[in-house]
Amino acid sequence: PGPAPGRTARRDHDWVSRGALSFLAEASDLLAGQLDEELVAALAGQLLVPRIADWCAVWLEDEATGWRGSDRPGATGPRLARVWHGSENRIEELRRALENDPPRLPDSVRSRAVPVPWPGEDRGPHGAPGAALAYRLIAGGRPLGTLVIGRAGLTGFPDEVTGLVEDLSRRIALAIGAARQYARQATISRVLQRGLLPGAVAEIPGVRSALVYEPCDKGGPSGDFYDLFPAGDGRWCFAVGDVQGKGPEAAVVIGLARPWLRLLAREGYAVADVLDRLNQLLLDDATEAADAAARALVATGGPGLVDAEGPQTRFLSLLYGELVPFDGGVRCTLASAGHPLPLLLGPDGSVREVAAPQTLLGVVEDAGYTAETFELYPGDTVLCVTDGVTERRDGARQFDDHDGLATALAGCVGLSAQLIAERVRRLVHAFGGKPPEDDLALLVLQAEQPDRPPRPRLPDHADRDG
Repeated sequence: PGPAPGRTARRDHDWVSRGALSFLAEASDLLAGQLDEELVAALAGQLLVPRIADWCAVWLEDEATGWRGSDRPGATGPRLARVWHGSENRIEELRRALENDPPRLPDSVRSRAVPVPWPGEDRGPHGAPGAALAYRLIAGGRPLGTLVIGRAGLTGFPDEVTGLVEDLSRRIALAIGAARQYARQATISRVLQRGLLPGAVAEIPGVRSALVYEPCDKGGPSGDFYDLFPAGDGRWCFAVGDVQGKGPEAAVVIGLARPWLRLLAREGYAVADVLDRLNQLLLDDATEAADAAARALVATGGPGLVDAEGPQTRFLSLLYGELVPFDGGVRCTLASAGHPLPLLLGPDGSVREVAAPQTLLGVVEDAGYTAETFELYPGDTVLCVTDGVTERRDGARQFDDHDGLATALAGCVGLSAQLIAERVRRLVHAFGGKPPEDDLALLVLQAEQPDRPPRPRLPDHADRDG
């Protein structure tokens, strides 16, 4: 036989009196920061069984349809997400009984406990009838699901236990709501990311390309972006950029910059002219955002000051270039606006920078950008990276300290574009003991080896345009 109701009530009262606060504190710690609603449901079972209940179950419902979702075409209603029993061999039996007859609580019920029928023929571990309670899980006014607990040998739960589980149910509901919010944001971010990056990288006659792109935050838009596209008239253009900031702010800048780069390039603008116009575009957009913020502050009685962080999110470092294949090589024109400078690897292992440092985009009016032109012959390789590569940290050291990136590239002589990209990526990851804390992007462009001997190389000095 099960424990006498009187002894059970005294035990519950003593346990709640001594341990309720520590139990809720433990529960809050376990639930805090959980980003998966299935894991939240599983934790609920571990918290409640066997300390408070012999078994528990968690239903999760569609926020759009609620409990009456099953009455609508195509809707499935609440889903039994988790079943937990003190005796593991009884979990499946309990699950079948609960699925056959899920609790349906009135919409007027909020978080308070509601007695529900004991499920099926399950009579608990001692073969006696028991008591079951259901709690609506509601957060921010949204119905998220229902928690049901049961204990054999009782005709009803003591008030102390009912109140304790009510407090716990609110914490569970908040954790489920936070997990769903994170899931929604992650989905939006993935859609944004797909829209902000090219669906495919263009193939260029006489050039092999390879790309590594690793956003640091897998759930949000990266601040790094890239592009490689045909611009018409035998020209191909490439870009590697890095926006100050991440998330939606970075997405706004990339959403402006990438289509404008393509439009200006296809309109025939030279490399330097593209940067000049993109710089003005970012400055105009930042000014409009600042003016709007100032007007909003004045309208609400504020001092009319603009948050200093606003315009800064429009800063963009960018490496942008144009490739024109010719018989035996490729003519490359490029410019760097506040970006790590590209490196040229020759077939003899020599490495040099092939651009001059210039101002970030979106900072200075009429910056007057210039571009550099040189020619790539078979065996020549250009490496373009973001600062996630050059500033990869190992304590106080950075990967590019003492020309670390140039040294790494010099060791790639004879490798294909794809192998160079993979080797640099591997060296960057191996440099620090911790996972990278910044987005990482690198683009390798390599002139292909022809069947005939290469033409003579140009001297190291290069022409300028702009």
